[in-house]
Amino acid sequence: MWQIEMEPIKDWLDGLDKQTAYQVYAALDLLRERGPNLKRPLVGKIEGSIIGSMKELRPGSTGRSEVRILFVFDPERKAVLLVGGDKQNKWNKWYKTAIREAERRYIRWLEEQHGKDTK
Repeated sequence: MWQIEMEPIKDWLDGLDKQTAYQVYAALDLLRERGPNLKRPLVGKIEGSIIGSMKELRPGSTGRSEVRILFVFDPERKAVLLVGGDKQNKWNKWYKTAIREAERRYIRWLEEQHGKDTK
């Protein structure tokens, strides 16, 4: 079993409707089981980030949304969920904003949790 750190997106997770939350937590269960071995269609690689190992979790959808969660495995191999959101009708714009926010959160995570000097 792989550890998952959900704190960075806890508020977002708490705000999900019941159907979406079910889909997200089902995908998180698979991530917990398979870790970095989980591949498409549930996990995809993120392009355009300064963090080369950034990935996106692609939970199932009820048709009203296109939920994505950007995450990285930290140095201890824990999946750190960085940004969650609905990219429906916002495709490229969502990624541009979400990737930058995920990068900021991951750098902060490393500094706080691992004492890494990232500057």
